[in-house]
Amino acid sequence: MSSALKRIVFDTSTLVGVLLYPQSAHAQAFRDAIARHQAVASTDTMQELVEVLSRPKFDRYRAAADRAEFVRRYAGVVQMVAVTETVNDCRDSRDNKFLALALAANASAIISSDDDLLVLNPYRDIEVMELAALAMKWLT
Repeated sequence: MSSALKRIVFDTSTLVGVLLYPQSAHAQAFRDAIARHQAVASTDTMQELVEVLSRPKFDRYRAAADRAEFVRRYAGVVQMVAVTETVNDCRDSRDNKFLALALAANASAIISSDDDLLVLNPYRDIEVMELAALAMKWLT
């Protein structure tokens, strides 16, 4: 593992999983990653996280206040990056915001559980991987 600080983009699906399963190995890998590296976000990615976590379907898993606290804590550790480039490289156009963020932030990786993003690995020299792969590669 390189000791250099890496900039990491976490997609919404990964963050939802961390929130819903806080005792999982994935959640621990997420906590280790944000302790050792720099998570980055954009206005668009944060807005999507807030919108997704405000959906009533999550009420049965976590209280709205707990979901809002998760967003607040995440916002406190990420570095916000202004995205100026638009990309249209993902087969799911809703995921292009994560690619654009990774480019703007000069990120080392995009962490996702979404096949529409994973199929792009590597994306313009940016690794696209699941959280488990990140744990194996950068956190051991």
